[in-house]
Amino acid sequence: TDEIMQQEIRPLVAVDIIEQLHRQFAILSGGRGKDGAPIITFPEFAGFSDIPDEDFLNVVTYLTSIPSLEAASIGFIIIIDRRRDKWSSVKASLTRIAGAFPGNLQLVFVLRPSRFIQRAIADIGIKLYRDDFKMKVPIIMLNSVSDLHGYIDKSQLTRELGGTLEYGHSQWIHHRTAIENFAMTVKITAQMLQTFGTDLAETELPNDVQCTEELLSAHTDHHSKLKDELKLAVKQGATLLTCIREPVTRSANSKLSPDELENVATVERLLAQLDETEKAFDQFWTKHHLKLEQCLQLRHFEHDFREVKLILDNLMEAQAGFADIGDSVIRVEHLLKEQKHLEEKGQEPLEKAQSLALHGEQLIQNNHYAVDSIRPKCVELRRICDDFTNETKKKYDILGKSLELHKQLDKASQWCEAGIYLLASQAVDKCQSQEGAETALVEIEKFLVTAKEHQLSNPKEFYNQFDMILTPEIKANAQRVVQKLEDVQEMFDKRQVSLKKLAAKQTRPVQPVAPHPESSPKRASPKITRPAAVENLEQFCGAPGRELAAQNGNHALMYPRIADCNAKQKSCMGSLVNKTQSAHIINELIETERVYVEELQSIIEGYASEMDNPNLLHLIPSALQNKKEILFGNLPEIYDFHNRHVGTGGCSVIFLKEIENCIENPDLLARCFLKRKEDLQIYEKYCQNKPRSEALWRQCGDSIFFQECQRKLDHKLSLDAYLLKPVQRITKYQLLLKEMLKCSKNSEGTAELEEALATMLDIIKSVNDSMHQIAITGYEGDVSELGKLLMQGSFNVWTDHKKGHNKVKDLARFKPMQRHLFLYTKMLLFCKKREENTDGHEKTASYSFKNSLKMSTVGITENVKGDNKKFEIWYNGREEVYIIQASSVELKNTWISEIRKVLTGQLEACR
Repeated sequence: TDEIMQQEIRPLVAVDIIEQLHRQFAILSGGRGKDGAPIITFPEFAGFSDIPDEDFLNVVTYLTSIPSLEAASIGFIIIIDRRRDKWSSVKASLTRIAGAFPGNLQLVFVLRPSRFIQRAIADIGIKLYRDDFKMKVPIIMLNSVSDLHGYIDKSQLTRELGGTLEYGHSQWIHHRTAIENFAMTVKITAQMLQTFGTDLAETELPNDVQCTEELLSAHTDHHSKLKDELKLAVKQGATLLTCIREPVTRSANSKLSPDELENVATVERLLAQLDETEKAFDQFWTKHHLKLEQCLQLRHFEHDFREVKLILDNLMEAQAGFADIGDSVIRVEHLLKEQKHLEEKGQEPLEKAQSLALHGEQLIQNNHYAVDSIRPKCVELRRICDDFTNETKKKYDILGKSLELHKQLDKASQWCEAGIYLLASQAVDKCQSQEGAETALVEIEKFLVTAKEHQLSNPKEFYNQFDMILTPEIKANAQRVVQKLEDVQEMFDKRQVSLKKLAAKQTRPVQPVAPHPESSPKRASPKITRPAAVENLEQFCGAPGRELAAQNGNHALMYPRIADCNAKQKSCMGSLVNKTQSAHIINELIETERVYVEELQSIIEGYASEMDNPNLLHLIPSALQNKKEILFGNLPEIYDFHNRHVGTGGCSVIFLKEIENCIENPDLLARCFLKRKEDLQIYEKYCQNKPRSEALWRQCGDSIFFQECQRKLDHKLSLDAYLLKPVQRITKYQLLLKEMLKCSKNSEGTAELEEALATMLDIIKSVNDSMHQIAITGYEGDVSELGKLLMQGSFNVWTDHKKGHNKVKDLARFKPMQRHLFLYTKMLLFCKKREENTDGHEKTASYSFKNSLKMSTVGITENVKGDNKKFEIWYNGREEVYIIQASSVELKNTWISEIRKVLTGQLEACR
């Protein structure tokens, strides 16, 4: 129904009836009657009667819709030209017009047939059938065009009707089509602008920088496209206007017909409509674009605010951690340096915060729409800056007073020590004489003068000056110093009283008196501590050991010199030393295992888990997104292995318990590692991923996210140092086993220790080989299908092909190739080693695949004449021979042994 309604309402346009218009059975030439009535002419048309009613109605309806409402209301003048036709044609034309003409009629002119008989018939017919035509307007029958000129001026008639009006039907259709297309373009453009404006008005502003930038870019691009459409439409209208005015432009005597003038007015009106639409759109776009730019400014401001706020909060937290005011001059000076460092560290963030606050105020002054959001943030930034500055000043003031206090306390203590030394140095026998006593009094008085120089004349006042900044510990220390000052002062007072009595004239000799106990400095006698090893030495070795310990005093040797003992004592001491060393090694293994597990736990919880923390997602760089497995590899799997059945302290119950049991019986240590042989293979996967992890760290290691995680964990080293721990740990085990083996020579567990050490070395070799294996490039197959990697290493290789040219053979023998060989159970790969620098870091090796030999088709010759470092591998019945030179005879023999094992295994499998 809607489609039918739209079809009924939609006006006809030239394109809809373009074929009917081209037939030219009715035209609107543009001429007008004397009162301005539009003229529609029906030229001579042989097939007029055959025109379908729908086509006739569409054309007539379209022609009557073109003149203005004012002109159409006057009524149309119809001119029917049938001079060369018959009365039947005249009748048919009048009948069709009377029945289907949609507009108001004013007059109907009929140019009757020119032939005599048809004219006579027409005269009679018009009289007889006039009423049948049911026309309410006069029908004027004309004999010639000159009669028509009596009713209509020649200037309003075309040349076919004896007039002077220029009319081209094709050009008229072209103009009408262009005008209607332009009108449609204007309408569509206006709708597009309106739709875009509606979309802009309904668009919700994004909450982040990236989305806002994308939205601004998208809207700007759309706006540019619409502006281009507007310019194109204006250009189209201007061109059309020029085409319509062309006759006037070409000839000054030419005049446009009323219809052409209406066309000009229509196009000008459409251009004016476009101009108004563009102005309204530009005005709206200016406001919207400003709002989007302000939104982007706001999002940048908010993003910068979050970053700066996080840094400032960390600064304030660090500053709050400086609660210590020091307990000595050295400590206070160290705290002042740390405070200075913190102040310098905070200088840049504070400047950024001040700059950001200033930027926010500028946004407010520029009438930003989000004033209520920006102003509180500016206030917050300035408040934090002021708080940090004020707190820093307060810290400096407190530390300054603390430094002054401790300096005075140190001076007071030094003064007390000097005073005690002075009193102790005054010999009693010399003070018995009057002269000696006077000299001692002068020394004391001179020394007491220095108390005034150090402002120590009133100790209580000195203490009260710093009472507000004292902690209980410092207060107790200050009280001790003050008490010491009082005690020393009392000692001086008593000494002065005694000396003054001695300085007076004596009538009897004075007995020498020893100095008062308080006047002598208290010194603790050194206490000699005897190491436990010395006690054991006395138990096992007897007197020589005691004498040796006594000779060394408190610097006794931890392990005695065995050469100084007899055979029995040597054996006892050797056993003691080995057991002690074994215990140290196992203790070290236990302690380092605990620390290692704790470090793994801190990495997983403090870094890996934090990558999933939604509060920190904005700090994670885009290059690190969804790459946690690359950065950390199978670290969680390693942690689960070491921390299976977690016990108290976060340590591995199974592994750690077995090691702890080895303290009493060190021979059991090897079994721990032999039981874990398969589990420890997980380190191979971790080491294979390490190059990828390091490359990702070099790209993202300096991000704020890692700095924040490190700060929370209070780690002194960055994450990359901790990611190296598993590699270091797997190599640490074999070192500890080697040390244990040295301590356990010729004991019951030596064989198992050697097997455990071999197992760990084999694991390390497997890890190392796999690191080389993943660097192979250019091999089209899957290396995992080649069996176990048994050996890998670099060699000089010569090739010899029986089918090749002799000169090529000779040349090949004298020019060795540097090749890196990978021996698998099923295949031997020949690769070329390449080393490349990666972003200025250490060189990394890669192995470019060159050739391969199936182990099921090769043979081996162990000795090559003239060089004991060479051996041959031949292929396809010696059609291809590879002469391989190792760097040493030992390496050659090792490779031959492994190849022999592979070939022997294949032979046994075939059997």
